Amino acid sequence: MNIEKKTMRDVFIERIYYRMFEDKTLFFLTADFGSPKLDKLRKDFGDRFINIGIAEQNLINVAIGMALEGFTIYAYAIAPFLIMRAYEQIRNNLSLLSHIHEVNVNLVGVGAGLSYDVSGPTHHSLEDISIIRTLPNISILSPSDWVLAERFADYSIENKKPKYIRFDGKPLPNIYDSKDVINLQQGFSELIEGEEICLVSTGYMTHTALKAADKLACDGVKTGIIDIFVIKPVHEDLFFQALSKYKHIVTIEEAFINKGGLDSLVMGILNERGVNIRLTNKGFKDSYVFDIGSREYLHKLNNIDEKGIVEDVKRLLKAYR
Repeated sequence: MNIEKKTMRDVFIERIYYRMFEDKTLFFLTADFGSPKLDKLRKDFGDRFINIGIAEQNLINVAIGMALEGFTIYAYAIAPFLIMRAYEQIRNNLSLLSHIHEVNVNLVGVGAGLSYDVSGPTHHSLEDISIIRTLPNISILSPSDWVLAERFADYSIENKKPKYIRFDGKPLPNIYDSKDVINLQQGFSELIEGEEICLVSTGYMTHTALKAADKLACDGVKTGIIDIFVIKPVHEDLFFQALSKYKHIVTIEEAFINKGGLDSLVMGILNERGVNIRLTNKGFKDSYVFDIGSREYLHKLNNIDEKGIVEDVKRLLKAYR
C-alpha cells in the first residue's frame, strides 16, 4: 500500500467538485473559510458557491432554507465555531425540522480534536461528538484518514439526512488503501484482531493507536484495534460482535471523557448487554487545554500519547496473565 499524506478537507472537496459537474443540486457554502481545492470549486461553480461570511449561525439558516428547496448543501467552517457557535440553529433548524422534512445538509467541520493545537482552547474541538450525539436525526462521520474522507463525499450525496462530518485539520497519512472495500454502512473497521485487549478509537487517535499497537507487538503483545468512523448511527449488533471477543476495551479519543463521547457510546453498548467486559477510557479530563505546544506534547501531558497507551495496556494485561 502506498502511504501518502493529504488533508481530509481537500480530498473531500475535490470529490464534491467532480460530482458537481453531474449533479446540479449540489451547493457549497462557507463561513469565510477556504482551502486550496475550494478555490477551484469557487472559480468553476461560482453560481453554486456562497461565502456567507464569518456568520456560522446564518450559515446554518441559509443551508436549511436551500435544503428545503431540494438542494444538497455543504456548510463548511472551522469545527468548534460551526458546531458550538451555531448550536441553537443546528438544534432548531436542522435536528427538529428533519423530523418532518427530508433535508440533506452536510456540516463540514475542519479542526477536530487538537488539530489547531497551538491556537489554544478556543480553537480546540473536544466537545463536538458529545453535543451532536445528543441531537436526533444527525449522523456523525469521523474519518481517520483521507481515503475515508473521499468515500464520505459520495456517501453524503446518497444519504439524504443531516450529517456532521468532522475532519482533522492537518495532513495525515492514509490508513486504508484507496482500493480497499470499506463498508461505510457498518461504520467501523477492525484493523487488527488482538487477544485480550482492544483499542477503540476514531479520527486522529486511530493513528496513535496503530503506533502503540506496533510497539506492543514488538513486546509480544497482540492488541486489537477498531477504528469507528460512523459514530452515529451505530450498527450496535455488529459493533458488539467485534467488541465481545475481548476481555478489556480501551477507548482513546481526543475529547473529554465521561461526557457523552466515544467512551459513553461503547460503555452504553456493553452495559445494555450486561456483559463482563471491562472498559478503560483515555482522553481529556474535565479541564480545557491551556498548555502551549504541539499536538504530541499536549497528548503526552494528558497521557494519551503512544507511550501512555503502551504503559496502560501492559498494566491492564497483568490482570489477565
